[in-house]
Amino acid sequence: MGFEIFAILLRGIGVGVAASITVGPVAVLCIQRTLSKNRRSGIVSGLGVACADTFMAMAAYFFYSVLQAQIEEYNQLLRVIAGIFVVIVGVYIFFQNPVPQIRRNRAGRTSLWQDFASVFGLTIANFILVIPYILTFFAVFKISTVESLDMAGFFRGILVIAGFFGGSVAWWTTLAFVLNLFRRRFRPRHMLTINHVAGVLIGVLGIYTILSTFFNLLPDGML
Repeated sequence: MGFEIFAILLRGIGVGVAASITVGPVAVLCIQRTLSKNRRSGIVSGLGVACADTFMAMAAYFFYSVLQAQIEEYNQLLRVIAGIFVVIVGVYIFFQNPVPQIRRNRAGRTSLWQDFASVFGLTIANFILVIPYILTFFAVFKISTVESLDMAGFFRGILVIAGFFGGSVAWWTTLAFVLNLFRRRFRPRHMLTINHVAGVLIGVLGIYTILSTFFNLLPDGML
């Protein structure tokens, strides 16, 4: 019994890490914030991703059969909305001036709550792409979603979701710590370049998401 619990938890951790590794708009945003702001901003932004992904993992595990019909019915509309949202974020990052941000960092006036909320919202807005992606990794790690909920299935689901959240948090925290090692080497002009590159990448991914809705270019779960 103990080994089975550990195995389920470990597979949940594997899904959490695997679902977080893919480079998409939220990953680029977390990297940009770690380098342009500080390690705490990167960790909190990553925590926002982890919480949003965990929420969607719960929906995928417990309620996907209920959500599936609605997702399929509004698939195109939801993809376009998600893509537009991503493009807006990309444009905003592109035109950010790093100098005022650096001054706010030094004065200790950065808003970690805003960092968390903005990334959480961006991730949730792309649920139409993220949920199928999480389901793919459920299949890879041999985790089956709940068909009929009983106590055993509920307890198993709690272990899977707890492992998922732990794996996701571990990935984003590790990434922020590693990136922070290089942050002090960057000057304001470098920060501006980072913002431009991050903004362009995020914007391109958003445009790609919109185009893929009509031309079927983008595999599910790129974000």
